[in-house]
Amino acid sequence: MQKRAVKHYSPEEYLALEEKAEFKSEYYQGEIFAMAGASANHNRIVGNLHANLHASLAPKDCEVFMSDLRVRVETHDLFTYPDVAIVCGGLEFYKNRDDTILNPFILFEVLSKSTEGYDHGKKFAFYRAIPGLKEYVLVDQYNIHIERFSLGDAGKWVLTEFYEKDERLTFDYLEVQIPLTAVYRRVDFGESVK
Repeated sequence: MQKRAVKHYSPEEYLALEEKAEFKSEYYQGEIFAMAGASANHNRIVGNLHANLHASLAPKDCEVFMSDLRVRVETHDLFTYPDVAIVCGGLEFYKNRDDTILNPFILFEVLSKSTEGYDHGKKFAFYRAIPGLKEYVLVDQYNIHIERFSLGDAGKWVLTEFYEKDERLTFDYLEVQIPLTAVYRRVDFGESVK
């Protein structure tokens, strides 16, 4: 049986296709991967994070963006759409595009069964190569559980976990706290999810 050849695209070809596409795709080293839709709980968590971070960051020189703003990881030839991104000190755009940034400060991914391994493994390895990235936050949509990886002294990433609904999600590099009850507002753990 013959193996089907995989078509490879340049970053410029990918971006041109993405401008016309009806759905989002990620790009990794010449290959394009369609993104799956998200559950109601996934969307609730992303919305809750955005709303709480937007209000908390208003007096700071930081902005929060939802999943339509693409991130470029140059060292790994990757274009990806994190669920939530925080940028501090102004946006740095990829080749003067206003839809692709190079300088996220904190990135968030809401875990699903199909992406959990990737988000914990390769994607986190890719994200660690972003200059200026200080924290990476993984939010479980099936249980109350948040993992916050923070870049510590000597370049080591340190894990802090949050399990209790009365805890507050804190950040090492921002003076911001978000109650887990706010992160998980209206999330129904009994709903069938992907």
